[in-house]
Amino acid sequence: MAGRMVAAAVAGLVVATVAAAPVHADSVRDAQWHLGFLDAARAHQISQGDNVVVGLIDSGVDASHLDLAGNILPGTDLLLSSGNGWHDSDGHGTQMAGLVAAHGHAGGGALGIAPRAKILPAAATGMERGSYPVVSAAGITWAVDHGAKVLCLAFAGDLASADEERAVRYAQAHDVVVVAGVGNRPESTHVGYPAAFPGVVAAGGVNRDGSRAEMSVTGPQVVLAAPAVDIESTLKGGKYGRGTGTSGATAIIAGAAALVRAKFPNLSAVEVVHRLTATAKDAGPPGRDDQYGYGIVNLLGALTADVPPMTPSAAPSTSAPTSAGAAPKRSSRSPLPVVAIVLAVLLAAAGAWVLWRRHGNPSH
Repeated sequence: MAGRMVAAAVAGLVVATVAAAPVHADSVRDAQWHLGFLDAARAHQISQGDNVVVGLIDSGVDASHLDLAGNILPGTDLLLSSGNGWHDSDGHGTQMAGLVAAHGHAGGGALGIAPRAKILPAAATGMERGSYPVVSAAGITWAVDHGAKVLCLAFAGDLASADEERAVRYAQAHDVVVVAGVGNRPESTHVGYPAAFPGVVAAGGVNRDGSRAEMSVTGPQVVLAAPAVDIESTLKGGKYGRGTGTSGATAIIAGAAALVRAKFPNLSAVEVVHRLTATAKDAGPPGRDDQYGYGIVNLLGALTADVPPMTPSAAPSTSAPTSAGAAPKRSSRSPLPVVAIVLAVLLAAAGAWVLWRRHGNPSH
C-alpha cells in the first residue's frame, strides 16, 4: 500500500464528508446501515464495552468531537517528543475511533459498536512507508503497556516486519486481542501485515447484502468479516463522513471484541477470539473460507451463545505465508508464543463448530 501509513492503511477511504452543524444527528445515525445489519441495538442491551480500553494505532483522534468526547484517553504521538494523540493528521483515526466507541448525542449522531469503551490513541503523523512497521511496532507495544486489551490496527503493509511481528507477539503474550485489516484491492493483492501474522484477527469486508466487498483482499489468513462499504462515522473537526475499505471492518470487529471482553471479563484474549469465530454467521462455502474467514461477525451471538469450551488437542502449523508464499523468517531465540499456537488451534475448532451449526443444528 502506498505512501504514508494512514494513506497506506487505508482502507477507510473517505468518499464523502459533511460539516456537523447542518446535519441532523438522527440523519447520521440513519446512515449507519451497519448498525442494523449487525443488530447492534440488541447487542447493546447486553454489553456496551464498559471498562475496555481499545488501543488505536492510527493518525490520531480528534477527542473534541461531540460524539467522542469523554471516550478518548490521553495517548501518545509516536513521532513527536510530546503529544497525547488528540491531533488527527488526516481524519482516518477519528473515523476508526467513531466506529469503535462513538456514543452519539441528542439521540442521534454516530454510534460505535462499543460506545462505552475507551480509545487509547497512538498517533503516527507523516509516517513514510519505509518506517511504518517500526512505528507501528512501537505503537503496539506502547498501547499494550498502557492498558489496551484490544488493538485496532486499521492498516496493512506488503511485507512482514520483524519489529512488527515481535510487537504482535508481545501483545498476544499480554492477553490482548489483536485485530488488523487484510488490505484493499487493487493496491494489495494478498493479506497484508500485521493481519497475516499468526493469531491476529484478520478482518475482511462485506457489502450491505453480506456478500464480500469487491475491494476486500482474500487469503488463507482471513479470520472474520464485517461491513466495509459506505460506512458512516466521525471525522475530525466535528464532521461526519462515509468510507469504504477494510479499515472499517477492522474497527467494527475491534468493537465486537470490546463488547465480549466487557461481558466476559474473565475470558482470555484467545477465548474472546474463539467466541467471535465460533458464533460468526457462516458465509460462502461451509466452514472457514478465504473470503469471509469463519464468517460475518455476530454481535448478539458472541454475547449470548452457549459456546463449547476450547479443547485443543493438537497444535497445527501457524506459519503465515508471505507474498511470495514462504513463511516469514523467525529467530530461534524468539519462538512463537503459546497463545498464538493455541489461537490457531481454536480457529480450527471454530471451523468445526461452524459446520456443526450449519449442518448438525437444523434450528440455526
